[in-house]
Amino acid sequence: MTSWVDVEQDDVEAATRFYGAVLGWRFHDATPPGAPVRYVIAQVDGQDAAGIGGPATPTGTAPTDPSWQTYVAVDDVEAALARIEAAGGTVTTGPTVAGEGGTWAAFTDQQGAGLRLWQARRRLGAQITNAPGTWNFSDLHTPDPAAARDLYARAFGWELSDLGFGTMIRVPGYGDHLAATVDPGIHERQDAVSAPPGFADAIGWVVTTAPDEPPHWHVTFAVADRDSTAALVEQHGGTVLGTDDSDWTRTVTVRDPQGALFTASQFTPPA
Repeated sequence: MTSWVDVEQDDVEAATRFYGAVLGWRFHDATPPGAPVRYVIAQVDGQDAAGIGGPATPTGTAPTDPSWQTYVAVDDVEAALARIEAAGGTVTTGPTVAGEGGTWAAFTDQQGAGLRLWQARRRLGAQITNAPGTWNFSDLHTPDPAAARDLYARAFGWELSDLGFGTMIRVPGYGDHLAATVDPGIHERQDAVSAPPGFADAIGWVVTTAPDEPPHWHVTFAVADRDSTAALVEQHGGTVLGTDDSDWTRTVTVRDPQGALFTASQFTPPA
């Protein structure tokens, strides 16, 4: 299942100022001893929510890919990479040891959407999700959902479920895992708003891309109020790219001051 999100930016301090203001994050340093780069953990209510990495001193040069990255937890990164390659994916990085936290690797699917793997040691992943200011979903933007269905099913056992209003990516049993760990009230909360069957197992959605949109995994953070968040984005140097209202959410798509895209989503279930 997906377990962590982070972003690489040239100016880590500037990134902490922006995300601290917009999402209410607090930070602590988690840079491995002797590492040539800096890595900080964003927290909400004292629990790990996301990561920001970059050079210890800003260089004035943007990272090769400044976008938000999503990680999938695996027990054996080498075995996972073998399954991915057998299913048609391409390994692009690693495996790479990240200090005592764990080992990561990266791959792209057949359409070019990049995803990362995380074999944990000391750092398991996000300790809080779906609360305001925390990671909500990672959505696959792809021109070919059918091909994506095959690769991710073979590599991770994920299921893609058409709910009519959208295609949900689900991990069977994930809701029970959340209920037993970081989100004990998930089933009761979703029952109260008549959420679709299997919704507690959702880890993201599939979005069919427009011809000019490159395939990618897109990160969404939950917020208490979409419009207030959009205002904070603009006050602190970000760019609002658009808003959208649905039966279940009010969202704003954002570019942060250093170029990373994300969505902020206010949950507004039908009465």
